[in-house]
Order: sequence, then structure tokens, then C-alpha cells
Amino acid sequence: MVSIEPTGAVLGATVHGVDAARPIGELAFAQILAALGRYGVLRFPDQQIDADELRRFSERFGEIQGPSAGSPDVAHVGTLSNLKEGGKYVGLPDAGQDWHTDMSYRDIMGFVNVLYGIRIPRRNGVALGGTEFCNMHMAYEALPADIRTRLADATATHNFEKFWEHMRQDKASTRPPMTDEQRGRRPPVVHPLFLTHPITGKKVLYCNPGYTTRINQLPERESDAMLEYLFDFQLEPRFRHTHTWAENDLLVWDHLGTIHRAIADYGPDEIRLMRRCQVMATKVFDPEFLRPVRELMAEAV
Repeated sequence: MVSIEPTGAVLGATVHGVDAARPIGELAFAQILAALGRYGVLRFPDQQIDADELRRFSERFGEIQGPSAGSPDVAHVGTLSNLKEGGKYVGLPDAGQDWHTDMSYRDIMGFVNVLYGIRIPRRNGVALGGTEFCNMHMAYEALPADIRTRLADATATHNFEKFWEHMRQDKASTRPPMTDEQRGRRPPVVHPLFLTHPITGKKVLYCNPGYTTRINQLPERESDAMLEYLFDFQLEPRFRHTHTWAENDLLVWDHLGTIHRAIADYGPDEIRLMRRCQVMATKVFDPEFLRPVRELMAEAV
């Protein structure tokens, strides 16, 4: 039987009674989706799950972005780690990016990240490499009323090249500038600045420092100033929550209602090893997909 234990913080809950390695019934999955909309970040503790089982669990939420690096035997399951073998990273190097929302630069945006903790770095018995989140439901609600009114119908441009250049200029990446061919494969996209969350039906602030480059209804200088304000605002401590990892934690978080960053507070010899599936929003905006959730919410009223 599924039970949800909130953290009591601005985000997060622990889900009990679910074995992610086994099929999950419709009612249990509806409970998970409802909790995801409400709490943003869900922890499934003490999971024993292999890469193929992780893929099957993740596919319940939508189409998985892929292929991913690091797990060639299981399509669309990636590895994040600072572990090296033969001088090369096993999978993708971890904790290389600041605050962002995964795949907001795609026309079909990201829905959830499913991350499984295999090795967690520790120092003096204290877990390192936490993941920090900000609550975008709360950030929208706390915005000054005049900004919410003025930008009610605004859209924002998200551009992968912003991240690419940040890695080159601020993170000492040796990657060259993006080519025209690369830009053609990942062109800028436009999303609502204030997105209606498909599960909660409430507005969220859908912009992030990692990829958002322009509020399209404002002149360029005014857009730059407003984005700087919004980026500072959404990172205020009152919206933040940090997940401290334990081995065999399975964490699912909502890209639509949160932004996040990995905390790089561990050294190269303190190993952090994760498996990951990135799930696109290919199902969550479909009313039929959310029908069991709506029925569950209606019963709770």
C-alpha cells in the first residue's frame, strides 16, 4: 500500500510501499503522480533496481530522452559519475552545471528526472553531493502582483547554446563554439513564462538561469533586467530544499515545478555514481493520462 510522507520543507516527500523494480498498478501510479505535482521531489528509499528495471519504471511517466551515455546495454539509461576508468569518465561527468531545468531547451520539454543513487560520496560519515531544488509553484505565488499581471501572457526563449557557452567561458571547458549544424539540431524554443502545471492546474514560474535567454514581449534590455530579477527571486532561500542522498535512493523530480542543481562539494576521489533516465513531457499534458489522478483528487475533496 502506497503512503506519502512529506518532508515538511518547501519540497519533497518519501514514498513508502512501492517496489520500483516491479509493475505498479494504476491507482498506485496515480497516487505517485498526484504527490509529484504536490511535493515536486519524491524519494523512493531502499530500492534494488537494475538498469532495465529503471528504464521500465521511468517509461510510465513518458518517453525517455535518449540514447544516453554510460549504459550501452540498456537504451536510454545514462550514468552520471566522477568515476574514471582508463582516464575517462564512466558515463557523463557529474555536477557540472549550475541552476537549471533539464530539457527546457526542447520543444517537448522535460517532465521528470529519475535518478538512482548507487555510490554516494561521504566524508567523516557525512553524505556529500546533495541535489538542491527550488519550488516554482511557490516562486510564482510569491511574485509581486504587478509582475504576474504584466507578464501573464508572456513567453520566454530557451536556448541550449547558453549552457554550452557557460561551460566554455565559466567552467573551463575545452569544447569549441557550437557549429551551425549543432545549432540547427538544437534551435531556440519558446515556452510560456508562467506555465500552467498539468497535474496541479496551478501556475509555475517556468524559466531558469541555465537555458532561458529572453522574455519575448519585452525590449531586449528590459528583458535582461527582468530575467536577472526572476533568476535572483526564484533562488531565494525560502523556496529551497536540499535532498541528502543515501545509497539505493530512487529520486523522481518534476522539471515543470522545480529547478535544481547538483552540489559539487566532493573531491575526485570521493565517488558519486548514479543511473539516470530523463523523461520528456510526452504524456503528462494528455488529459487521458491524468484521468486517474483527477479522479483521485476529486475523491479526496
